[in-house]
Amino acid sequence: MNALKRTSLIVALAVAALPTLGGEPAKPAPVVKTPPPKSVFVMPASPREGRDPFFPESFRPYEDAPATKREVDSTVFIIKGISNERGHLMAIVNNHTFAAGDEGDVLTTSGRVHLRVVSISPDSVVIEANGTRREIKSYNK
Repeated sequence: MNALKRTSLIVALAVAALPTLGGEPAKPAPVVKTPPPKSVFVMPASPREGRDPFFPESFRPYEDAPATKREVDSTVFIIKGISNERGHLMAIVNNHTFAAGDEGDVLTTSGRVHLRVVSISPDSVVIEANGTRREIKSYNK
């Protein structure tokens, strides 16, 4: 490095190290914390207001949710079979296999119904659907 560049570098560093004119070092500006923005989602009332990006042809977002649980007739549940594999009972209810304590949705003539299997015996199944408990007999013997 030539002498002129070295001298100008030393002067620049010395000036930067000098305190401000008031004699006190400058204080940094206070940091203002702003809360992060919150996402807001409004359910569309019609396809003109918005669509489901994954299922754009679906009308599910525009349907009203049922206000109360509807009573389901016990005749819509059909026990297709009960099996006993090494002391572990399994039941097929409307083409879905359940063990005691399992829950899931089954298709019925009145629509999709969520049920929970309470217990299984060799000739019947106790289920709970929409808060109502009922026993369904198996007629396949």
